[in-house]
Parts: sequence; structure tokens; C-alpha cells
Amino acid sequence: MRVDVVTLFPEFVRQCAGFGVVGRAVERGLLELEAWNPRDRAEGGYRRVDDTACGGGPGMVLLIEPLRKTLAAARQAAATPAPVIFLSPQGRRLNQDKVRQLAALPRMILLCGRYEGIDQRLIEHEVDEELSIGDYVLSGGELAAAVVIDAIGRLQEGALGDAESAAQDSFSDGLLDCPHYTRPVVHEFGAVPAVLVSGDHAAIKRWRRQQSLGRTWLRRPELLEPLLLNADDQRLLDEFKLEHKGHPHEQDH
Repeated sequence: MRVDVVTLFPEFVRQCAGFGVVGRAVERGLLELEAWNPRDRAEGGYRRVDDTACGGGPGMVLLIEPLRKTLAAARQAAATPAPVIFLSPQGRRLNQDKVRQLAALPRMILLCGRYEGIDQRLIEHEVDEELSIGDYVLSGGELAAAVVIDAIGRLQEGALGDAESAAQDSFSDGLLDCPHYTRPVVHEFGAVPAVLVSGDHAAIKRWRRQQSLGRTWLRRPELLEPLLLNADDQRLLDEFKLEHKGHPHEQDH
């Protein structure tokens, strides 16, 4: 998969691609990442990429032409067509389903805004989709782009040491992940649940599923609403609710 990022801070993007799972994906040739700076295609001695907003008001707005030329160069850098995705708080909220869709693409171009924003005319003519990582405002789109790159990079086949890791992530099946423990089994903070050291794999699987259902009910109950739980899952959830009757979080549900 190839990701091209249009940004005023290309080094930030390149550095993000040098660590952890994304770094390994790049090293293994599973993910190709390239950054493009609009200043390289801006005109004049100052390589200006922004101007004051029409109608007045604070902040600067990124100009059309430097971005337009940069997007054109990024598109031409590879033969595979690429959708242009603008990282914006006004876009569709990113979730795991969307991450899986993006991870399946052969290529995409991420457009990072800065300052007050981007000239709306460029968005309307050059952008295929707007994407948000949450209902808050960042100084620019680079951090959001890094989030997208990390989320899709880890889903590239061979990026993770164990493919099952992705399958067990929170939201992979619409639920939150179960809690995890490691050694020592007994610690001053408490003991590992006995079932996890019992050697009974069926019981462990059942416990993890119940914890996943229960955690979702306690922390993100809205995630359960669209799910059609089978009889076994419903029974596990009912048992969890009974065990946690009177839990401080229960009052919210």
C-alpha cells in the first residue's frame, strides 16, 4: 500500500513512519510512504502558501494553487489512482470499519490543513472525502494523518508479529477488548484471574468473551445497540450484569 501525505511539515510525517509497527511495515515493503510540501511548488521568493481570509477575521487560509500543483504531482508519482482524503474535524468520524476499508486500498493521498483552513474551492474540486479523528481541533492535520497511517499500517498483512493481534483488537467485532495480564501471577496490586492460568482453553475463551461484552456494556453501551447478540453472548452478558449489580458505572445504563 502507498500513502502520499501533502503537508507543510514533511519531516514530521517521515519521522512517524520510522517507529514501531509502521516502521516495520515500511521496512518490509508493506507500506510505502511519501511526503509532499506545498512550499516546493509555491511561487515567489517567499514561497507563500497562505493569505488572509476574504471577509476578514483571524487566521490565514491555505492558497489553492500550491496545494493543487502538489496534489497533481502526488497523483502522477504512481500509476495507481488515489483518492484524496482531507483530514478535517468536519469530516466523517474515523472508526475501525473505516480503517479496514482504507487499509484495503492500494493507495491514498492524505491532505493536511494548517492555520485557519484550506480554500473551500480546492476542497470542493480536489478532495474526495473529509475524515475526522474526533470532535476537537488540532493545529494541523499531521497528527490526524499519523493516526490514520498507524491504524491502516498495522492492518497490512505481515505488519504485526501475530495476525491474531489485529483480530482481537477493540472494535474488531464491534466490542471493546477484554483485559490482559502477564506475570507475575501474584502481585501486591492483585492476582491474575485464576481462569487465565487454569490451562482450560475453552474456559479462557469464554471468560475473555464475557469480559469483552461486559466492558462494552459498562464503558460504551451504545456499541451494543446495533449488535445482534446470539444466545450464548446474551447469556454471558446477563451473567456479567448480575455479577456487577450495583457497580458504580451501572447507574449510567
